[in-house]
Amino acid sequence: MKDKKTQILLGRVWSEFQNNKGREMKNKSVAIVALGNSFNEYILAKIRSEKFDEVWTINSMSGVIYHDKCFMMDPPSRFLDTPNAGKQTDIMQDRLREKKNIPIFSCCLDKRCPDVVEFPLQEVIQKTGYAYFNNTVSYSLGYAIAQEVSDMHLYGIDFTHKDVAFAEAGRACCEFWLAIAISKKIKIHIANSSSLLDMNVPDDQKLYGYHRLDDPLVSTTTQGSMLITKKSKLEPPEPLDSKPNLIGRDDIAGISYEEK
Repeated sequence: MKDKKTQILLGRVWSEFQNNKGREMKNKSVAIVALGNSFNEYILAKIRSEKFDEVWTINSMSGVIYHDKCFMMDPPSRFLDTPNAGKQTDIMQDRLREKKNIPIFSCCLDKRCPDVVEFPLQEVIQKTGYAYFNNTVSYSLGYAIAQEVSDMHLYGIDFTHKDVAFAEAGRACCEFWLAIAISKKIKIHIANSSSLLDMNVPDDQKLYGYHRLDDPLVSTTTQGSMLITKKSKLEPPEPLDSKPNLIGRDDIAGISYEEK
């Protein structure tokens, strides 16, 4: 039997999920920002005035950038009572003890953490039909699918890195959820430098086997349709202007900063 306070908190989770409280996310865009190096592209996106209906963070990224929700699926005690989270420990301790009225989804409640709410696991599983979650990011993807968002913009979800003999577990699980999202017509936008869905692999290296040909096959998208063509048939990129350009401090009427 749950005590009254727990029932209230669980009610808050369910009302949040049903959008009776908070922002409606159906057909809206969300940016999910994790801790990998490609999170830098989120910063660039904001500098370039890109907008998202909500921003969701993973773990200690919640102590770095503004966000509407945080996903921290470990028990709060992992951060508050042990050093097991390594360098994330201090920043997460500060965030967990703060009251910002910004939900932090977790697997359980903790009286020391005023913003922690219980993740609506049963509801997300019922809505999506799957119960495959082996890392925190995957919960945020499943939640976004259950919320019927229109667009996911993914940053810092990297798992593997070039020239580094190290990989984090969980990539397959996240790509599973992205396949579910794509099947539901949700548009997926991944940071260019992320390894997720091989985004950072050169185009002529993405199709295994064909990448060994003298003239590799390359997938391209034209007017919404995906086509396969030989690399030699692609139009080469326009050559960069070899002349040095200095961008002055003065605005030029009718010309944007990018066009200077």
